[in-house]
Amino acid sequence: MNEKPDLAGQCLSELVGTFILVFFGTGAVAAAVLTGAQQGLWQVAVVWGFAISLAIYATSAVSGTHINPAVTVAMAVLRPRDFPAKRIPAYLLSQLAGGVLASLVLLALFSGLCLRFEAAHNIVRGTPGSQLSAMWFGEYFPNPALLGTDAVAFKAVSPANAFAAEAVGTAFLLFFVFALTDRRNPNAPSGRSNLYAYFIGFTVAIIISIVAPLTQAGLNPARDFAPRIVAYFAGWGRIAIPGPRGSEWWLYMVAPIVGGLVGAFAYDLLVRRFLPAREPAPEVHVA
Repeated sequence: MNEKPDLAGQCLSELVGTFILVFFGTGAVAAAVLTGAQQGLWQVAVVWGFAISLAIYATSAVSGTHINPAVTVAMAVLRPRDFPAKRIPAYLLSQLAGGVLASLVLLALFSGLCLRFEAAHNIVRGTPGSQLSAMWFGEYFPNPALLGTDAVAFKAVSPANAFAAEAVGTAFLLFFVFALTDRRNPNAPSGRSNLYAYFIGFTVAIIISIVAPLTQAGLNPARDFAPRIVAYFAGWGRIAIPGPRGSEWWLYMVAPIVGGLVGAFAYDLLVRRFLPAREPAPEVHVA
């Protein structure tokens, strides 16, 4: 029998999983913004979805593939037997490290294209409006590529609207994550097929397709803050942290945590308490 991975192994798994998520997800945004390689929001959303599915397949056997502080906190609060709260700091630091490393790799790969994009659009990095070239790192509200960066755009999506959008989007994400991975749920796509990874990725894609026009759909503090740190030191400065409206740096951290807890609690309250008290017996396969 294999021993359960120790905390160091779980943390390394979270780092790798978050690296995969940020590299492919943020990389898709970079390709879309800087080159137009992705045609439409749905193409970017699908890349995010597949990145999450692949990260789950690659690392879930070791760490459970949280790759999102909102998942980590919700698990500690509502599933403490599976994930003790004492592991939270180690998981969060691992997720942050994976996101920073992936962002540094992307910066090295796309730095030339980003300079070309800024020159073509008369963008001075670090000044108001340069979130249009920084949006492939951290998120902004409203989505700069769709609604612009001026005062009129700012009025379209207020900080309260942005907080609500991020919280609602993450609430749906955690609701479905808990449903799809619940061993007591007889309809969950678990077992040998592990199709839950695909459906979690698809969940993220459909949420992005709704929320991204408003806030770029962060839904994940590690996915936002780790690239934002890199953008800060890469010349965007205050446009990255605290952000052009002064609230981006904390809004994309707090709203997903709050929304994630609400979504996970909603699943337990509205669905899980009506499921069988015990996990179903494993299937017997006869050759």
